[in-house]
Amino acid sequence: MTSPVPPIGTQASALAAQDPGAPAVTCEGVTVTRAELDATSNRLARAFASLGVGTGDYVTIAAPNSLNWVYSVVACWKLGAVPQPLSARLPDAELAALLELRRPTLLVGRADPSGVTTSTTAEVAADASGFSDGPLPEAVSPVWKSMASGGSTGRPKLIEAGGDSRVPAAIGYPLGAQEDDTNLISVPLSHNTGFTTFVIGLLQGHHLVVMPRFEPHDFLHLVTEHRVTFLATVPTIMQRLLPVYRAAPGSYDLSSIRRFWHLAAPCPPAVKRAWIELLGPEVVWELYGGTELQALTFISGQQWLRHPGSVGTVVAGEMKVLDDDGNECPPGVAGEIYMRPSPGGRPTYRYIGSTAKSRDGWDSLGDLGYYRDAGDERYFYLNDRRVDMFTVGGRNVYPAEIESALAEHPEVLSCLVVSVPDDDLGQVPHAIVQAEGLDEAAVLAFLTTRIAAYKVPRSVEFTTRALRDDAGKARRSAVRDEVLARRAAPSG
Repeated sequence: MTSPVPPIGTQASALAAQDPGAPAVTCEGVTVTRAELDATSNRLARAFASLGVGTGDYVTIAAPNSLNWVYSVVACWKLGAVPQPLSARLPDAELAALLELRRPTLLVGRADPSGVTTSTTAEVAADASGFSDGPLPEAVSPVWKSMASGGSTGRPKLIEAGGDSRVPAAIGYPLGAQEDDTNLISVPLSHNTGFTTFVIGLLQGHHLVVMPRFEPHDFLHLVTEHRVTFLATVPTIMQRLLPVYRAAPGSYDLSSIRRFWHLAAPCPPAVKRAWIELLGPEVVWELYGGTELQALTFISGQQWLRHPGSVGTVVAGEMKVLDDDGNECPPGVAGEIYMRPSPGGRPTYRYIGSTAKSRDGWDSLGDLGYYRDAGDERYFYLNDRRVDMFTVGGRNVYPAEIESALAEHPEVLSCLVVSVPDDDLGQVPHAIVQAEGLDEAAVLAFLTTRIAAYKVPRSVEFTTRALRDDAGKARRSAVRDEVLARRAAPSG
């Protein structure tokens, strides 16, 4: 008979007892040991309890990547509370809407715009010097995480994990994570990629190297200095790293990386191929699946070279492609991707707020794509999000395809394509590009040889700011609104 899995907080304390001096987390040049993490999170858990936090209560953590963020989340698990990480940069209106969906007992890092929820700063919370750092009674959080989704791209919602905090350390094994890994977190911990990678590292006793914010030189230096072996990142970061590495390849050593995952957004093929060449096809892996985890696909670099553009084969749950009438699409025909957990499995998530589009127990996350069969294996491919697709003269245009073509240009650091109205064709593509030394004519000439004429943007504007956040997400609808407002504004 197998022993029950202890909750996350108990596992973290056990690792501290096993090797108290092992490095647990490094952030901004400060390293804390497992024993220090255990003691600080114990004190903070008692401080949270003094503010009314108990088993099953939500604690919203709206703080940037930091040691204080780590202490706050671990303290939640030790009380049996539910950590709800939110971006520290959310507009007040969006934060207030998310807090309304499931009112937390405590808000860490910001004040509640509506003034309802008790709040404290991350710095004050992490001090907790007046509280004991001794062990706490074991507590199980009924939900081990609650992630936010929505905002400007749809109605806000929360996605609760389907299980409690008795999460097995083996959660990282399918990803190739090992107990002795040094794990670099370069994305926001408020995003599912960062949060889940953090949990994997915490449970497996990794040395977690947390970037407070992404910066290409810092990323490359941290990999070199700490001999990073495992990381999960997003395509926008991969793209921003390439010109910096190529400018001084002798300054950095990436040879320690054993497993390099990317996820959360489509990766331009040129960027993917560059990283495969840089690290080796056995190192670079891709994962596709939503925060809901109904189903997952994996693809290795070796497989991708044989099936370029694919996001891989299904490794958990089930996946199929349906047309607008709910009929299954044959191989090579694009439709909407639907997922569900394997029959008989426990639910992988719960929504609070708006729900997913469903058909007979299958859920859609809004992605469009298709599959191709290769022998006994079925490889899936993504086109774009349904909400992002638009038509030009009746022909479907996927912004991600144009953005992938733009990403092939070595001077392009970031790009985004949106639709703008056109009197003749209804809508046409408009590109916003972050690059130096390019003009509109150069961008259009570059694209003309790579994509069909109707997909080539009719206009290009340039920006000096990154168009996607460090989690690889773009507020495309908000950007389109800004473009249209500028076009409508009187000139002069």
